[in-house]
Amino acid sequence: MTINIRAHDMELTQAIRDYAEEKMQSLEKFLDSIRHIDIEVGRASGHAHKGDVYECKVNVQIGGNVMQVDREAEDLYKAIDKVRDHMRVELTEWKRKMDERDRGAGETLPE
Repeated sequence: MTINIRAHDMELTQAIRDYAEEKMQSLEKFLDSIRHIDIEVGRASGHAHKGDVYECKVNVQIGGNVMQVDREAEDLYKAIDKVRDHMRVELTEWKRKMDERDRGAGETLPE
């Protein structure tokens, strides 16, 4: 699995890079067929909140499918955690649907 990380409107420090990679690598526990993950972190633009609001966007490539999740938070690390948590739910649901589809494909119709 490969992971690309980029930042906008902020500096991408080694601590942020390490944290994001660690959190996204943990997604392999839920689905081992992940090929590639793109992570984009930075300050959110066009928000109505005072102070900084950070966002994290993640695209996960699974075979020919791409799943995307993005979240905002007052803290960049919280935004990364929110994305990881939501992507975990999405991957678990996707895996369940694929398992059901595969089980249904093996069944024969009654005569």
